[in-house]
Formats: sequence, structure tokens, C-alpha cells
Amino acid sequence: MAWLFVVICALAAACLLSVGIGTRSVGWAEIAGGLRGHTDTLGHSVVAVRVPRTVMAVLAGAALGLAGAVMQGVTRNPLADPGILGVNAGAAMAVVLGMAWFGMARLEAFLWTAILGAGLAACFVYAVGSLGRGGATPLKLALAGAATSIAASSLTVAVMLPRNDIAGGVRSWQVGGVGGATYDAILPCLPFLAAGLMLCLASARSLNLLALGDEAAAGLGARVDRARAGAALGAVLLCGATTAICGPIGFVGLVVPHLCRLLVGVDHRWLLPFSALTGAILLLCADVLGRVVARPSEMDVGIVTAFVGAPVFIWIVRQRRVRDL
Repeated sequence: MAWLFVVICALAAACLLSVGIGTRSVGWAEIAGGLRGHTDTLGHSVVAVRVPRTVMAVLAGAALGLAGAVMQGVTRNPLADPGILGVNAGAAMAVVLGMAWFGMARLEAFLWTAILGAGLAACFVYAVGSLGRGGATPLKLALAGAATSIAASSLTVAVMLPRNDIAGGVRSWQVGGVGGATYDAILPCLPFLAAGLMLCLASARSLNLLALGDEAAAGLGARVDRARAGAALGAVLLCGATTAICGPIGFVGLVVPHLCRLLVGVDHRWLLPFSALTGAILLLCADVLGRVVARPSEMDVGIVTAFVGAPVFIWIVRQRRVRDL
């Protein structure tokens, strides 16, 4: 419970920093005036931009952190992450194909298409990683995910390059970020995020059983295939919806669950909600850092999380024993 209080306080502090710090300096008094609804102040304009951006970062970070914890639980793979396993790349490819070939322009269409692409990519990676001796080992899943991510990204670029009408917007979206967030963009994704959240949290007990191995889980009464499918569906909904509105943001789902295991252990009943809260904190802090280091411009949050996540990924790989891979 002590760690829960600490994490909630850290999330509140990160939200304040996100609202208070930007690419230009604005006093807290002006920001407070904007929050109180004073429409004739600079603070009002700042609040109108930064508050939706903060809400978007909280939702996206929580979704990616939770999805990463679920994916690691479903696959029993410490390297699992929506980016590493190719789920984000599959969602991004589906959206770009929809824009280029079918003229998609509505956010609702982006959401459904991204979720479909994320689901197909997840199924493909798991199927390929399960081939051969030993089944879906962490190494084979990571390699299948990396190959799928590269292939999907290459196809996305190939489709995008001849289309000057969509290339500029797609390039910016592919980096991954929460800049330009609006409530009109946030509201349509809330049902998908809520459904994914409920499915993932409801799978906590099943993930605890799956951690013991499929045979042990079945012996304890778990319906292994159904439990794995339900948890994976929740993760796909979270990843697809987040990618549709923010672009493919990597490494949040990798870093956050490992950090949370150090705080609360491996019980998914605690690990999953903590991963959601910590993911929101990480993405908020990355977004604030991106605004500060590149003033008067800003660095997209996807670049910042890559700088944080890549060393963690290398460290995790180095810690794995050959017999575990």
C-alpha cells in the first residue's frame, strides 16, 4: 500500500509538470488563471493545449504499460513488448494501408483498422515463434517479432513513399507522440481502452496460473487457451487504440513491468494496475523531457522512450541465461 501511495503521488506530480512545463515559459499564476477559466489570458491558451496532451499521455502510457505486462505474462517472455513483438508495427501498417488504398480519414476507422492490424501481427508472431522444437521460447518470439516489425515497417514505407498526399503526416505520426492531442481525438478511443483495461485486469488470476506452466495451470482449473486469448485480446485493444491516436510508441511496455516487479513482486493482481500507473508516469515524464531538451522546438515522446528503453532491453537480454532462451 505504501508503494501505491508513492506511485499515485508521482502520477499527480507528473501531471502538474506536464501542464506547467512546455516549449515556452509560462508562469504558474497564468496557468492557474487558465485552469479557472479566464479566457482572456495566455494561461487559457496554454491550458487548452497542455491539458488534453496530458490526458492523452496518461491514457497512452497506462495502456502501453498494462499491455506490456500482460504480453509478458501471456508469453512468459521478459522481452515481450508491443514494439518488440511487432504489434505496434502491425497496427501502424494497417492504418497506412487503409489511408493509402481505401482513403480512410475518420478516427473511428483508424481505431478499428489499427486494432485489426495489431491482432493479426500478434497472432502471426506467436504462430511463427511457436514453430519448431520447444514451442514459443522467448528468443524465438523476440526474433519473430523483430522480423515482423521490420517487414511491416518496410512495407509501410514502400506504400507511403509514392503518396505525397499522406507522406508528411504519416512520417510524423510514425515517430510516436502525444503532441496536438484534442478531446475530439481522445473520446472515440475511450471505449476501446476501457474494454482492453477490463479484459487485462480480469486476467490477473489467470496470468498467475499461466506463470506456473500450461500443465500446472490446467491442473489448477484454468482454461489455458481461453485465458491466454482473453488476456491477449485486451492487450491488442490497448495497443491498437493507442497506436491509432499516438503512433507506434516503443519500449514503455518493456521497461514498466520490470520496474513494477521490483516494487510489488510478480503477483499480477498488483503488477497490472501498478504497470498502468507507472506507464502513465513514464510517458508523461518522457513527454516533458522532450519539450525541455529541444527548446524552442520539441522532441517526440517516441524518441525519448527509445533512448530510455534500448539500454533496458540490452540489460534484460544480458541477464538471460542461454538455457532460458
